[in-house]
Amino acid sequence: MHIKVNGEKKELPDGLTIEAMLNALSIKAVGIAVEVNREIVPKRLFGSSALNDGDAVEIVRMVGGG
Repeated sequence: MHIKVNGEKKELPDGLTIEAMLNALSIKAVGIAVEVNREIVPKRLFGSSALNDGDAVEIVRMVGGG
């Protein structure tokens, strides 16, 4: 399937969950938020939320400081 991750086109296996996509892209789920098609996905649903061809995914890492 073809999806966009942070504006970059990616080709990934069909039927991946958000959790599997993060693993495939070597992204740790700690301290991030994921939005699929402009809707935030709760972290508890990463393992059960399947991605579809054409989805737009935004991954944001939380950064602290001051």
